[in-house]
Amino acid sequence: MCGNKKFDRLPTTVRPSLYDLFLKPDLKNFKFDGKETIFLQILKSTDKIILNCLDLVINRAQLKLSSSNEILTPECSLCLEEETLTLVFSEALPVGDAELSIDFAGELNNLLKGFYRSKYTPVAGKEEKYCAVTQFCATDARRCFPCWDEPAIKARFDITLAVDSDKVALSNMPVESENPSSSSDGTKVVKFQRTPIMSTYLVAVVVGDFDYVEDKTSDGILVRVYTPPGKKDHGRFALHCATKVLPFYKEYFNIAYPLQKIDLITIAELSAGAMENWGLITFKETSLLVDESNPSASNKQSVAIVVGHELAHQWFGNLVTIEWWTDLWLNEGYASFVEYLCVAYLFPEYDIWTQFVTQMHCRALELDSLRNSHPIEVPVNHPSEINEIFDQISYNKGASVIRMLYEYLGDDCFRKGMNLYLTRHQYSNTHTEDLWIALEETSSKPVKAVMSTWTKQKGYPIITIENSVQDGDNIRTFTVRQTKFTLDGEPDDDTLWLIPLSFSKQSNPGEKCFTTVLEGRECKISIPNVSAEEWVKLNPGNVGFYRTNYLPNMLKQLMLSISNKTLPPSDRLGILDDLFALMLVGQCDAPQVLDLMLAMTAEDNLTVWTNMAKYLEKFATLLRGTDFAHLYDAYGLKLVRPISKQLGVDPKPGESHLVTLLRSLIFDLLVGFGDREFLDLAKVTFAEHQSLKKSIPADLRIVIYKGVIAAEGKSAFDSLINMYRNTDVEEEKDRILKSFSSITDPELIDEALKFAQSNDVSSISTVAILTSISSSKVGHEKCWRFVKGNWQSLFSKYAGGLFLLTRIVKASTEKFTSEEKAAEIQEFFDKTDTNGIERTISQSLETIRNNARWFKKDGDSIKAYLERIIS
Repeated sequence: MCGNKKFDRLPTTVRPSLYDLFLKPDLKNFKFDGKETIFLQILKSTDKIILNCLDLVINRAQLKLSSSNEILTPECSLCLEEETLTLVFSEALPVGDAELSIDFAGELNNLLKGFYRSKYTPVAGKEEKYCAVTQFCATDARRCFPCWDEPAIKARFDITLAVDSDKVALSNMPVESENPSSSSDGTKVVKFQRTPIMSTYLVAVVVGDFDYVEDKTSDGILVRVYTPPGKKDHGRFALHCATKVLPFYKEYFNIAYPLQKIDLITIAELSAGAMENWGLITFKETSLLVDESNPSASNKQSVAIVVGHELAHQWFGNLVTIEWWTDLWLNEGYASFVEYLCVAYLFPEYDIWTQFVTQMHCRALELDSLRNSHPIEVPVNHPSEINEIFDQISYNKGASVIRMLYEYLGDDCFRKGMNLYLTRHQYSNTHTEDLWIALEETSSKPVKAVMSTWTKQKGYPIITIENSVQDGDNIRTFTVRQTKFTLDGEPDDDTLWLIPLSFSKQSNPGEKCFTTVLEGRECKISIPNVSAEEWVKLNPGNVGFYRTNYLPNMLKQLMLSISNKTLPPSDRLGILDDLFALMLVGQCDAPQVLDLMLAMTAEDNLTVWTNMAKYLEKFATLLRGTDFAHLYDAYGLKLVRPISKQLGVDPKPGESHLVTLLRSLIFDLLVGFGDREFLDLAKVTFAEHQSLKKSIPADLRIVIYKGVIAAEGKSAFDSLINMYRNTDVEEEKDRILKSFSSITDPELIDEALKFAQSNDVSSISTVAILTSISSSKVGHEKCWRFVKGNWQSLFSKYAGGLFLLTRIVKASTEKFTSEEKAAEIQEFFDKTDTNGIERTISQSLETIRNNARWFKKDGDSIKAYLERIIS
């Protein structure tokens, strides 16, 4: 018995240098046998060795001392709470080298972590098959083999697999040898080349049935994309991206990719979108495969971004690794920034940096305005806390503050700093301060002083421009003041940030006209060469991670530039985003926001509409259960119909990538607002698609599926379920599940929940269904009841899987709008096991209470406004 005690990191008395690891997975009985020899350095005399181990049976352990060749047999003790294996020796071990040999066995579990089994259905038939796959991030290598499972304790790995002779066996490195097993059991032994020094969470093994396509980069790196049998052609787009991204990163970092090969492989059941294992990256199918016979623009963009993200990790995370999970953002925030650099290089037509504002920046601002947010550098005191910080703060806010830093330093200094950081710390571990030091050396700017205020503090500021004075003919002077912004509107604390500020002006809206750093609570700023008549805008391009509150006369000028589109798109959406946030805290009225959006019927930019769609959904969350919900739907149709008529339903030859994405977004809004004309068209289009008369374009399928469910209910639902069962294209399955968001009939929602528990869907797809059906008011209530009634099984199944349990909690709770519902949810979770998701629950409860406060504040004025404009 080890008892409950405070978590401690592993002792530093012993350190591994090399693991010689052998694994033999059994895909029929879902178990594996293993043995390892770990080459150790005993740094300080000790009578015990403590390493990580979980859910393994230890059959034998021996230690050979190199100095004397003496073989010692320790007493073995497993501690479930601490996830450790303690080897106790009869006397203290001398300082020096040693070899630790352990034989062990484990289960190929169905928990999506450790060494687990993933179920898939081959293209040619319905027989279910399994592959064995590893998912070790963040602390699950210990479920596969006893090890020092902390990122700072790096070692090399010699990996050997014994697998069925007809299976593909992959690991981080190229194959060194492959021979029939001597046991005549139909297996082969595959030995891989030795890895570079690396952390345990990056070790990877995959065994199963796969096809592949391959190519080489311009500098000779072998790239393969592995797919389920029969789908290899779906991997060609990702292959194209990978072969171009690797040389881009080599040039950008000025450091070559250090391995000889990179494999990208699809796994049917993967808890995250992808995992950056060195040399063997695992992906969900929808994150890697594109059906080239009917490609979706949205899916191609998503694949390009995910491939760019995971390949960035090969340098930032794998070559240079965080010392402990407190600095997780160094891995994820940086990769989330660099993915946009590489996609902008590969596909300039995507206008990806404008999309960054909606996809990263605005989402991070939303979460970070909660009291229950957390700093980017969040102390991690126990492994159970790690998975919860794989969130929009580590990814989106991390990327956003790096983008702000990039603009502050300039491209040249930034790139030189990155090269210095990676070169100085390659094959070792770092803290956030190591990055600041390198960037300070190359830029001669106070990087640590500025950036520490953004990474060590939660939240962000709102900058209020308090007055404007014209000094002479061409100088405008402002007083700017920073306070902390929080959605609950409670009084600000004393938090201050060092804030890089930039401004643009009406005569040249696309360029910065002035930059400075706000170092205190407030300061005066004089901007030259600005006439009295032209507007001045703070934070052009929405690069700074803060909100802005303008004087009424300044805001009025900017509003005109929003409606006539003379402001750049990122600035249009930024002002609207800030105004929406100010409305939530009571500093402007809801009708003002609704009126501004109604003045934007000429808007035709994808990114602006993406944010507008978000606000429309938030209003819908608030209003769908009211007696004036029909007025809100009429408002929505009034806003959306003009652009829908301009776009038309049918794609046009040669239209841009962004127009294709915009069409899907706009008609999705029409479905939500119940546009009868489009719902009737959806019925006809769906019928033609089913009869093979006319195929629906890939980017419109989800919209048509949603539309036909909204129009026809059960008959459409049954047809889509049948389509789901008969397709082997995961992207198509994903569309079908997302279309469940249009179900409003309570009985049909019950059917969807039954389907979510059936053998037809994977555990990942169950989460997707819950997320989808929670979109409607009745669906949200039923989703919550389902989660509450099945909590223990859901918690057991998904706890520890990256993102999955937090997605379930958010989907089933945070769209409620009453204090009573918040109290019910809090009472439930107070009485049950929530280990590892406490912060997520707190965030959801805070969101519900903010919703309730918003409705109490603005419900009546919204109703009066809608009654006035809808006749």
